[in-house]
Amino acid sequence: MPEAALNGSGICAGRVAIVTGAGGGMGRAHALTLASAGARVVVNDLGASVDGSGGSASAADQVVEEIRAAGGEAVANYDDISSWQGGQNVVACALDSFGDLHSVVNNAGILRDRMLANMSMEEWDAVIRVHLTGTFTTSRHAAAYWRDQAKAGNPVDGRIINTSSASGLYGNVGQSNYGAAKAAIASLTIISSLELARYGVTVNAIAPYALTRMTSEASRARIEAEAKATGFDKYDPANVSPLVTWLSSAGSRDITGRVFNVSGGSISVAESWCAGPEVDKGARWEVEELGDVIPDLVQRAAPNADIFGNRP
Repeated sequence: MPEAALNGSGICAGRVAIVTGAGGGMGRAHALTLASAGARVVVNDLGASVDGSGGSASAADQVVEEIRAAGGEAVANYDDISSWQGGQNVVACALDSFGDLHSVVNNAGILRDRMLANMSMEEWDAVIRVHLTGTFTTSRHAAAYWRDQAKAGNPVDGRIINTSSASGLYGNVGQSNYGAAKAAIASLTIISSLELARYGVTVNAIAPYALTRMTSEASRARIEAEAKATGFDKYDPANVSPLVTWLSSAGSRDITGRVFNVSGGSISVAESWCAGPEVDKGARWEVEELGDVIPDLVQRAAPNADIFGNRP
């Protein structure tokens, strides 16, 4: 477990959490931090490679062993959450193992980076399936459980924490499949938060930036050099986990429908799409008229944010 997690706050004591893709990297850090805060954790990981191929039980098993060795409670789950049955199974695993469910952390993901003109249908489908469909399946089955509990008159204090990305919120070259999935996850977060509020469930998302096995080699070299120079590795995946753990706790019940940028010691709220400059003719536009109107609107609008969420 991370050193900072050894003396956990207990903020999630008595709560049950699922973390998908928890066999390594950021998911592992989430699972360890949640466990150190008192949560009982379902460590879900298919054990696949970065591109989604293969599979092994060892990754999830190792994290479970770490949690148990530190005095926590955890079980491993190896289901493929990109399938309907897999999402159903991981929720059932939490209920069968611990009798309840309070938090779902959707973290599982793969990469198949490619420029749009070269991307194959399989590369598109694989990334959308794991990121977007995988977030849907676990969220859907957890939501049904919480809805049924609420309708039965039982208290519900549920949490869904999704994982978006700067690529989805702000755009990044070579990641049209990944970015599209992450943008959709941000929208899914907002819509789900509106639907599930009546049942006592909050839905939020993070857009983290950290060094994981999905980080490019060029970025990895730069990040490692920066950490060595400053003495603080702001791209350590464990830096993201305190926010995930707090969002999983009872104390976050008033926060929902938000996406948080998080990296190192920095947390900011990603502000969603909003209507900018407007022109209303009060009648249908003629095509020829728009040659002057659209360039003027764009010139008056705020520029798109860069990959770090900052406007030029």
